[in-house]
Amino acid sequence: MNIYERPIGFFDSGVGGISVLREAVKLMPNENYIYFGDSKNAPYGTKSVKEIKKLSFDVVDFLIKKDIKALVVACNTATSAVIDELRLKYSNIPVIGIEPALKPAVEMNREGNIIIMATPVTLSEKKFNKLMKKYEKEVNIKLLPCPGLVELIEMGFTRGDKINNYLKKKLGKHLNSDIAAIVLGCTHYPFVKYEIEEVIGVSIPILDGGIGTAKQLKRQIEIHNIKNKSYKKGKVQIFNSLEDKKIIKLSYDLLTARFCNE
Repeated sequence: MNIYERPIGFFDSGVGGISVLREAVKLMPNENYIYFGDSKNAPYGTKSVKEIKKLSFDVVDFLIKKDIKALVVACNTATSAVIDELRLKYSNIPVIGIEPALKPAVEMNREGNIIIMATPVTLSEKKFNKLMKKYEKEVNIKLLPCPGLVELIEMGFTRGDKINNYLKKKLGKHLNSDIAAIVLGCTHYPFVKYEIEEVIGVSIPILDGGIGTAKQLKRQIEIHNIKNKSYKKGKVQIFNSLEDKKIIKLSYDLLTARFCNE
């Protein structure tokens, strides 16, 4: 297989990175993709940095053996913990990470608090804190760790009472304050965007890093001159460490927006 037709590798701690993959497929439909969800070890957001690094390198080694031409770390937690080391080891291919869409939220110049929903590890890591310090003098930033939300989404709950009740409990204390925007700092969370809107209202912007990451991937593909030259629609292969047909079906359903448990 020539370099142009080689697939782009994506990985996440589970199904969440599918939200980023969706944006990439929209932007570059002719590319081939391989996605690996590590649902067996999800969520990464409650593990130590040492554990996250070990798991991430194991997954990337799997993708490298699939002859990928670029790598997307479609996980905020893994990006925070290990992106620099991945770029150092796999310097022969573009390695793209993701980060919470705080900059676009700040640039909207809306009055009120910017709420960042993310896993506890993402919010505690140096990379995120460096990002936050760039803007904390300009805007009021409220951190909202959401342990347990990834697990619900991994089970296929993207709509309904379970998700709604969880979000009401988490967002409840902010509902009487002015909210400028909500930033989704985990790639799983875009799949519950509609339930967040049910709780906070549709007038409040909800931002995630998926589109920005897809655009950066496209830039890197073009810079490295490895764009697929085929006019045919590309293929998407999905793998998961659980090796369970249900999680593979959920992954493809999320990719095509057929959400479960609605």
